[in-house]
Amino acid sequence: MNRFAMKIESSHIGAISDLADRLACELASTHPKVTRLENNPIPKRDVLISVIDNLKSILFPGFLQSESGNGDDLHQFLEIRLKDVAEQLSGLISQSLILDRRFAHSENCDSQVEQAAILPSDHRLLEQGQDLAFKFLESLPEIRSCLATDVRAAFDGDPACQNLFEVVLCYPGLMAITVHRMAHQLYKLQIPFLPRMMAEWTHGETGIDIHPGAQIGRHFFIDHGTGVVIGETCVIGEHVKIYQGVTLGALSFPKDDQGQLIRTSKRHPTIEDRVVIYANTTVLGGNTVVGHDSVIGSSVWLTSSVDPFTTVVMEKPKLRMRSENPQESENPLDYQI
Repeated sequence: MNRFAMKIESSHIGAISDLADRLACELASTHPKVTRLENNPIPKRDVLISVIDNLKSILFPGFLQSESGNGDDLHQFLEIRLKDVAEQLSGLISQSLILDRRFAHSENCDSQVEQAAILPSDHRLLEQGQDLAFKFLESLPEIRSCLATDVRAAFDGDPACQNLFEVVLCYPGLMAITVHRMAHQLYKLQIPFLPRMMAEWTHGETGIDIHPGAQIGRHFFIDHGTGVVIGETCVIGEHVKIYQGVTLGALSFPKDDQGQLIRTSKRHPTIEDRVVIYANTTVLGGNTVVGHDSVIGSSVWLTSSVDPFTTVVMEKPKLRMRSENPQESENPLDYQI
């Protein structure tokens, strides 16, 4: 218990009650369809994190938990973990589907409906959640195959790396692409909420922000990683390497005749095979294509396409140096802040 916490004085109890009434009125007026939030099946963040951890232990057995996952026990280990993930993920997907349908219903319905945790009409979505969970699990061998090339890309691309084990145990770029490849598969299955929740959890853990819609080829390496942003409609080829602070973003957001955002347009760039993009570079626009085998230098601002086999660099800045030795400077500068 916080030793600085104090019991609320009786004179303030009434003020808290009045504040609760005002907030309830505000919520009822701005969110009239949300009458009992606790009855909506909200996907739980801690359960999703448990699923991510279990999936990482399946994809990299022996690295991320106490069990070795090796030898004769590997099949049994994988079977147990897959069963756990199937149960947890089925529930999370079902919750997401039900919640998404209720949001859609609330937008199209004027009447307030008291919602139970599970309605009779939700049972079809419960079955669909399990089917989608197994469709996702069937993609794990291909995800693992891609990740093996990503591990190799990190080792090949970083002279400071001593071995492949170090990549799996230490590299935030590998963690980010691991979760992204899982989230992208859920995104392709059109599962609401969960892919973005996974992406934002990884963003918080690594500082790398990859939208689950981004299409990323094999043998991908993010070196260092902090501050990297990859947008939803970005398409990245194979054998691509990017450094910290790189943004693959949108130039502007196109709108329809009613002024609403057009969410289905391609807004982010295409990066072709064997491209290297150095630190703090920004590449913008859905029509921007960085041709294969190109190199984009540090701190470049790029909004137009680049032909294959092109090197793009900023003009070298002019440095000014001065001596701080008073004996070597006739008029030393005096800075005061």
